Formats: sequence, structure tokens, C-alpha cells
Amino acid sequence: MDLVYLYGPPGVGKFTVSKELSRLTNYRLFHNQLSIEFVRSVFDFGDPSFNRLVLKFRAEMIEEAAKKGVSLIFTSAYAKGKNDEIIKDLVRRVKRHGGKVHFVRLYCSRAALLKRVQSNSRKGFFKIRSQKQLGNLLREYNHLSAIPFVENLEIDNTRIPPEKAAAMIISHYKLKRARSS
Repeated sequence: MDLVYLYGPPGVGKFTVSKELSRLTNYRLFHNQLSIEFVRSVFDFGDPSFNRLVLKFRAEMIEEAAKKGVSLIFTSAYAKGKNDEIIKDLVRRVKRHGGKVHFVRLYCSRAALLKRVQSNSRKGFFKIRSQKQLGNLLREYNHLSAIPFVENLEIDNTRIPPEKAAAMIISHYKLKRARSS
């Protein structure tokens, strides 16, 4: 089982790149917004129950995939210092079942990030959609750093298409391509 953990700030293109990576590998895509939307149907964003349940469902879903040998792509915004124990726990859960975790940090220029966060593709999800919201979030949390205690493939996708970013991930981590791609 491979877990490709694709992370970066809101609006960087995690979902777009992960959809292409899923198409090229046939890995299942576990977009972080799925757990957010699921729990938000009952609890408000920021409520202690909301936060606890989102983390619980993500961890259990990833561990169950590792048990069953189902390779996944997971997207997330990493907040340095705040999410370190969560990341370590996910790595332990995957490795316990013989899986591997491959970390990919996406980043882009600030101008591109500010433009992308307002993209229509972000509609339909409970995502940050304004430059002001993004600025506030980036002041509150360090979403621009690499995870310091793991190997990271870092991709500046300011000017490269999602297809190329996905191909770079496949090449770097030697992932198997789907037969039809």
C-alpha cells in the first residue's frame, strides 16, 4: 500500500494534481474535504467535536486502506507545529500494516496562490475562497513550510500543469502507472 500525502497551502492545487495522479495510477483519492463535508453536516467548523471527528475519520480511513492494501492519495494543508503529531500518527498507522507514505509538498508563488484561491473550481466545497481569508489563515498558521521530519518531494507548480506535477510524483517515488495511462 502506498499513501501519497499531498500537502500545501489552501489554493495551491492539491486537489487538481491529486485527481491527475489518481487517473495516472488508479490510486484512490481521499480528498481532505470529504471528511470535512461529512462531519460539517452535523457539527460546525471549529467545534471541538468537529475537529476530533474529522481527525478520527481520516486516520481510521487511511489505516483501513493500509490494512486492505488499497493505495491512496490524501490531500491536506499542513500547519507546521500544529499537525506534527497527527502526521506521525498517520505514518505509524500505515507502516504498521506494511505500507509506505510518500510526502509531496506543493507550493507556488504568492501571486499564483492569491489568484487560485478565488478559482471557481473551489466552489461546492467548504474551502477558503477569498484572498482575505487566505491571508488571515497564513498569518495564523504556517502552511508554507515542508514537514521537517519526513522526506519530501517539493514541487513548485506555479508554472507547471497538473499532468506534469503528477508525472514528477510518479517518477520520484517510482509509483506504478495505471495500464491505460
